[in-house]
Amino acid sequence: MIDPTDIISSLNLLSIGSWLLDVGRFDGCFYFMLNNFAVLMVVLAAFGAQAADDYKLGPDSQFKADVPHGRVERFQITNSTVFPGTVRDGGVYIPAQYDPSKPAALMVFQDGMGYLTTNGGWRVPLVFDNLIAAKEMPVTIAIFLNPGAREGQSNRSFEYDSLGDAYAKFLINEVIPFATNQFALAITDDPELRAICGSSSGGICAFTVAWERPDQFRKVLSTIGSFTNIRGGHNYPALIRKTERKPIRVFLQDGSNDLNNLHGDWPLANQEMASALRFMGYDHRFVLGDGSHRLPAPLTKDNLQGDDALVKILPQEGGWELVLEGLGFTDAACSDAEGNFYFSDLGHAKLYKVGADGKAAVWFEGNPKISGMKFGPDGRLYGASQGSIGGPRDEKKTIVAIDPESKKVTVIATDVTPNDLVVSKAGWIYFTDTGAGEVIMCPTQTEKLPRPRVAAGGVNKPNGIGLSPDGTFLFVSEYGGTNVWSFMVNPDGTLSAGERYMELRTPVNRPDSGGDGMTVDQEGRPFITSFVGIQMFDSTGRLGGVIAKPSEKGCVSVAFAGPDRSWLYACASDKVFRRKTLTKGVYLPGK
Repeated sequence: MIDPTDIISSLNLLSIGSWLLDVGRFDGCFYFMLNNFAVLMVVLAAFGAQAADDYKLGPDSQFKADVPHGRVERFQITNSTVFPGTVRDGGVYIPAQYDPSKPAALMVFQDGMGYLTTNGGWRVPLVFDNLIAAKEMPVTIAIFLNPGAREGQSNRSFEYDSLGDAYAKFLINEVIPFATNQFALAITDDPELRAICGSSSGGICAFTVAWERPDQFRKVLSTIGSFTNIRGGHNYPALIRKTERKPIRVFLQDGSNDLNNLHGDWPLANQEMASALRFMGYDHRFVLGDGSHRLPAPLTKDNLQGDDALVKILPQEGGWELVLEGLGFTDAACSDAEGNFYFSDLGHAKLYKVGADGKAAVWFEGNPKISGMKFGPDGRLYGASQGSIGGPRDEKKTIVAIDPESKKVTVIATDVTPNDLVVSKAGWIYFTDTGAGEVIMCPTQTEKLPRPRVAAGGVNKPNGIGLSPDGTFLFVSEYGGTNVWSFMVNPDGTLSAGERYMELRTPVNRPDSGGDGMTVDQEGRPFITSFVGIQMFDSTGRLGGVIAKPSEKGCVSVAFAGPDRSWLYACASDKVFRRKTLTKGVYLPGK
């Protein structure tokens, strides 16, 4: 949910101290932990019990000159196969007592570089130095790992908030072998001597690793854990209750004034987790204090900056307005450099233009029939042609370009089956081939290029397609599945490092989302049409909300237009609608 600096500063010392007071004297607490809950050592040792509302770092969090001091090594991982295209910083703590002939215990910290500092709220190297010297914890190697970044964009939510075994595979198959080889370390294979820790989204990530791979990690420390519906984490309490108990131990901490936003209520979510763990007889502890997550100046009540609820997108007043009706099948929403809106009446082979006054008129009439279109950097309108009215059944489909002045149609690519397309500022056309499950690419400055090359494959009925405002990421929606893919756009226009970055909501009792046309606003938020409505995601891939369809009929294509691009236009069957928003679209080719 939040940046590592916010996690460290928002740690709830009061709630941890309260648990210490309940258990007994601080020094005596470690015998209990060693025998019952080794994973708590770090966090509990870091804070001493003081007067109420005045919990300070304890002596084991301070530098002690008379104890052996471990060393810290730093590294960077750039070649992940689980999270391709990511770059991340990391570090490893190696205690002075480490003996290569005796495999050491292991603890892994998410958002790790914040835990690695010796002057913050965690001070893990100092705490480990002191506890290992006092023989209150075993000789333990710590790995500190930051979330990855793709082309400078954080991959944190995708890696941490997602359910499943991807992050566990990343740790087990990539990170731990890298660290052991790079620094010649011997780490125990005993899962009872392996712990994992994190805060907020890092907290649910830590739990997910142990839940998926208890054969590798069996001790979990989660503070202010995000067990909410960011990417499905709210399902854990139900999963815990209906799954055979796993051999893991869990410490949960939260504050009663933690977040309550579009993703859920953190205190309630953590209480649900604790209740489910208790019901199933897990060895666990839950500490609930009165702390919070962080306290920024929210744009709306309980809505953090960066948490893109629909109240940031839709005005309180107003809704969908009818622009035009009595058409055939509308599709291919887009806008030009001036903010004029364009769409296709597909079956009738007509293209319409809606000016700043909101009035529509036929802009182009006659073949071909267009199912998707965007303006390119040369000013031409590029379209995915579905053939012509009255054409033969075996008529070839094409990619075409229409000159706005002369209305001359030029065939760009042949022997293709395009659905929707987008055009980059660099002059590349990317279009979806739904039947083949592929994204195809071709240059704008060509004619009659036969069978242009495949840029990406393996997508479940790809349909809608869009680009991030800076053109570094390409998004593709699955009509037949639930994913929205994110690909990195390389300098030569090729695509790489595809991730199932967003998950579309589906109707009840349907496995497919109907993910269709999309548009992206200036903040990098994709708006994707689907069976349930227009689904809005933030730039990190988290679902912000679903905008209601303008009518009971299917909505297949959307675009921002108008003088300031603040109007969201929608093509819905035989009608076109629009509504005012609090955001603005972006013109990808640039002016």
